[in-house]
This record gives sequence, C-alpha cells and structure tokens, in this order.
Amino acid sequence: MLDSPFEIALDLRVAEILERCTACGACVEVCPMPAAAGIDATDQQVIAGGVLNILRGTDYPAASARWAAVCSGSGHCIPACQHGVNPRFMLAMARLALQRRNDATARRRDAFARFGTMTKGVRVLSRMQLPPELLSRFRADDADNDTQPDVVFYTGCNLLKTPHIALLCFDIMEALGVRYRVMGGPSHCCGVLQFRAGDVTTSGRVAYRTIERLAGAVGGRALTWCPTCQVQLGEIVVPGKIDTPLDLQPFLLFLAARLDALRPLMVHRVEKRVGLHEHPGVAGVSEAARTILEAIPGLEFVDLAQPRVGYMCNTLNPLPAFKAEVHRTQLQAAADAGVTTLAGIYHNCHRELCSHERDWPFEVVNFLELVGESMGLARPDLFKRLKLMQDVDAVLADAAPLLAMHQVDLNEAREIVLTDILGEQSLPLR
Repeated sequence: MLDSPFEIALDLRVAEILERCTACGACVEVCPMPAAAGIDATDQQVIAGGVLNILRGTDYPAASARWAAVCSGSGHCIPACQHGVNPRFMLAMARLALQRRNDATARRRDAFARFGTMTKGVRVLSRMQLPPELLSRFRADDADNDTQPDVVFYTGCNLLKTPHIALLCFDIMEALGVRYRVMGGPSHCCGVLQFRAGDVTTSGRVAYRTIERLAGAVGGRALTWCPTCQVQLGEIVVPGKIDTPLDLQPFLLFLAARLDALRPLMVHRVEKRVGLHEHPGVAGVSEAARTILEAIPGLEFVDLAQPRVGYMCNTLNPLPAFKAEVHRTQLQAAADAGVTTLAGIYHNCHRELCSHERDWPFEVVNFLELVGESMGLARPDLFKRLKLMQDVDAVLADAAPLLAMHQVDLNEAREIVLTDILGEQSLPLR
C-alpha cells in the first residue's frame, strides 16, 4: 500500500532530523521527565542517540524508548537545541515508530476504540450540562454569511466536557467586539488519538480535513484552546501540509495581546488571593494568564513556585505516581501560601483538580472565571458541581432533566459518570 501524503511528509521531516541531530544530549539535559521516570540520564548522548536509532529502525537502549514514552511535552527541549531540531517532535516520531511495529489491524482497532471513547464522553457530558440552545453554539454553520468573522475559535474535542470555559471565551470575545466562528468537536478532530495509536493514515486524513476547514473559514487564522490540538496540528501536521497555510494562535496569547482593550472592561474588583496551576508546554500561555490575572482590580497574584511540566495534566498519565505527587504538592503549596483561589488554565487540569475544592481551604476554578467575574460575566461550573457530589446516582438525578431532553440513555450516562467524572482523579480525595 502506498504511503499517505501525511506519512510522506512525516518521513521527510524525520530524514531532516536524522541529518541535523548530533545526539549532543542537550534536550535530555533540560528535560524534567528522566528523573521523574527513574531513567539514568548520566550519559545523555547515548539516550539521544538511541532515539535516533529508533527512528532509523536499528537497535536502541531501553532508556531511549522509556524517555520517548514518558515525554510530557514540556517544551524545555525546543530552545535548548542548537541544531534546528524540535526534540518534542522527534520524540513524538520515536513513539510513532515504536507503535508502527505493532500489527496494522490492531493499531486501527485501537485508534477506533480511543476515538469512540472520547466521542461518547464529549457527547454525554456536554448534554448533561447544556440545554440544546446553548449546545448549538458549539456547532459551526454558515447561517450568518453577511458578517465575515475575524477569527475561528477552535475548541478541539474535550473542551466540551467543561463547556463553561468555552462559553466564557465566547462572552469575552463578544465583549471585545471580536467576531468569531466556532469549530470543533469530534467532527473537527485534530487526529491525535489515531496518531498515538499508530494509525497514521487515519490520523492524517482526519487532521488534513480539519486543517482545510479551519483554513477555509477565515483566511487561515484560528484561535486554539486545547494545547494537545495546538501541538498536534501546529507541530506535527501543519508543517508538512504546505498547500494549506494555517496560523494557529493560542487563545490566551490572542487575549493578552488585547489587554489594553480588555482592561477597561474589567471594572469589578475581585478581592481574591490567587495561585496559578501552570504548564509550560505551549510557549507564552502561562505568562499570558498571569499578565491577565494581574490586571484584574483587587486580585493578588501569588507565584506558587511549583515545578512546571507537561502541556496539560493528562500528559503526565504515563507516570501516575509522579502525576499524583505533582497535584499533591501543588495543593499543599496553595494551602501554605494562604490563597483563596487555585486557578487552572486548561480543561483537563480543571476536571482533575476541581473536586479537591472539597478538601482544601480554597476554591478551584478556571482562571477565565476570574476574568469573567471582573467583567460582570458568569457561567456556572456545572462540571465541578456534578463532580463534587461524588455519587453516581446523585449526579444522574441532578442531570435527569437534561438527559431526558437530549434522549441520552441512562446506562450510557452512568458509564460516563463513572469513567469521565468520578474516575478521572489522579490524586484521591480525602
């Protein structure tokens, strides 16, 4: 079978890595994950060279494969490389090379299962929280052809599990006078689940279709929320699809660039002492969030000085004990600092951390809730309200009217509550 255009583009980029990389080990040196994973990184050049051997299809040390497997996408390696290589992309390709050694049919089956599981969770959780008229705001349409939007707001898929965050993005853009079109959900997937399963052909087909839709909507400019989508499309897919220019900008960088316009809208004092849950993976996002928070009148920002790893909490999943410890130390640091509020940035982090509000002396919110509060905008965090119940029957009873309205099967809803609400908890509640 002939390789797909996506596979050909990836192979060309891998060949460029093999030509440029000197296996100097600078990327290994700055990476926080070898220590977290118990990898002996004494000889950094051997580990880096082993990754190149994975890409070549030759013998490699176990430490190199382990390093690739636990990469959390922190991005510290990218500026560390002096040879024009993106080590984060290199490790993604090493993981893919290892996956592609598995049976092709099994890889396709795994990809289908991953996508199906994600789709079900998004569909059910969004319907447990939103009535049809609000849910319709997440569906792209061409009804208003007289008004050309300024940007596309690309939600990705899983943001719909915590829809209040997305609705706050919409509210803030409208207050700023930004005209936008929404695209996202499983029908506009970035293809990362298929990519991680090693089904490159399907991943490319899905991602290329999404890129073409995004690029065609507003002249190739799109705002992203999800860091997974930003990395998957921006680093892995777009550079090889040279026939479709697409400018992907993280929403918070877009918002921070408009701080002069945003500041006059933040008229209400927010008398809170706030710490920020941060990930460094998408450059500039944490800094943008802090800049925006510090502009809110009355708000006192507290730097919790915690290790910054990964680009979202779920990138730490290969090391569950390490992930739980990251969360525990973050919560303890917030308590020790006497904050009233621990604010996260991304949706996955919020889903995992919000229920800890029950056990600690501070609230856990998405930082846009604080921005909204200062602007007089409010969107209830229905996901947190459901998760704090910590009881599947109570959750189903509370969501019963919306489940009936959307004709969601109760057995299916029960399954999703158990896995996607109560089951998504790396650090157990007290």
